[in-house]
Amino acid sequence: MVSTLGVAVVGFGWMGRVHTQAYVRLPHHFPQLSLRPELIAVADEVPGRAEEAAERYGFAGAVRDWRQIAADPRVQAVSIAAPNFLHREIGVAMAEAGKHIWIEKPVGLGVEDARAVADAVAKAGVQGTVGFNYRNAPAVEAARELIASGGIGIVTHVRIRLFSDYAAHPESALTWRYERARGGSGVLGDLASHGVDLARFLLGEIASLTADTAVFIPDRARPAGATAGHTRAAGGEPGPVENEDYVNCLLRFASGARGVLEASRVAVGEQNSYGFEVHGTEGAVFWDFRRMGELGVSRGTAFQDQPVSTLYVGPGHGEYAAFQPGSANAMGYDDLKVIEAYHFLRSVAEGTAHGPTLDDAVRGAAALDAMSRSARRGTWVELG
Repeated sequence: MVSTLGVAVVGFGWMGRVHTQAYVRLPHHFPQLSLRPELIAVADEVPGRAEEAAERYGFAGAVRDWRQIAADPRVQAVSIAAPNFLHREIGVAMAEAGKHIWIEKPVGLGVEDARAVADAVAKAGVQGTVGFNYRNAPAVEAARELIASGGIGIVTHVRIRLFSDYAAHPESALTWRYERARGGSGVLGDLASHGVDLARFLLGEIASLTADTAVFIPDRARPAGATAGHTRAAGGEPGPVENEDYVNCLLRFASGARGVLEASRVAVGEQNSYGFEVHGTEGAVFWDFRRMGELGVSRGTAFQDQPVSTLYVGPGHGEYAAFQPGSANAMGYDDLKVIEAYHFLRSVAEGTAHGPTLDDAVRGAAALDAMSRSARRGTWVELG
């Protein structure tokens, strides 16, 4: 029997739209799910934005104040896609109101914010999932299974990269993303948070790390009005960039493996260049987000001059079969968010967590905080 679940979206920039489209598409890709999302309300403080979203996507109502959603008994689950500095307040309030939450990473400005939301979710007995979408790629799922099965032997080292140029233009507007008080830790929260999640998803817990960070564009122009995404603001009043453009980090895993994680938001010539290379004693796996359906695999006992083959993921990998009938048919970014929505509603339906949890967010935030401390001190930092 299929039941409806009243959902709301808080924050309707690009990510709020992606969440909404995932809800709309969910019944088409996962008809077996016992819950069907019903779009109850959308909240955004920018005048007219929520009303436009309601008209376009069919929300029953639009509000400026997210607190109205917290008080709405029709809403049972909430997507939180507001700026980072609001994650803690909104996440805690929604959990305390008895609502399940799907919240975007990094869940606040640091580990204390993430822990506060996690504690509120646990205390309320609701479900909570986090927007670590890259782990949902079927090729990443296949890589994880191969690594866990010993298919490449004992993992020795990994390299994870997240390079983007979304902030490379010197005229990029000085939005909340570049402020400590509202954006938190810059590229650490934006991109390295995904890298940490991939590292933990593939290889297990990180034991210690050391990091270096830099700001390469120290000043940007303030925008004249409301912004969405990565807009420009040529000629505006200049202000300082307070958080990191770049980070590189050495990792030591509890397993004994070593790792390198590097992320940049100002990498000219790089557009969403995300991926990893995992090496083991008997092989390796390689993945590039821009060729999301391919997994490079090297296996065997030749060791030297051992070839690499390309695995095109198909219906037997992750949730691929919900989207395409045969191998090598392309999937895209938005599909990963549909999978995320599926895990979220399945968690609500079954009362058991599926996909990344608030505990994953806390552990990830602890690693990001450790990177910041390491960069300031120039030392290795142990993770508990």
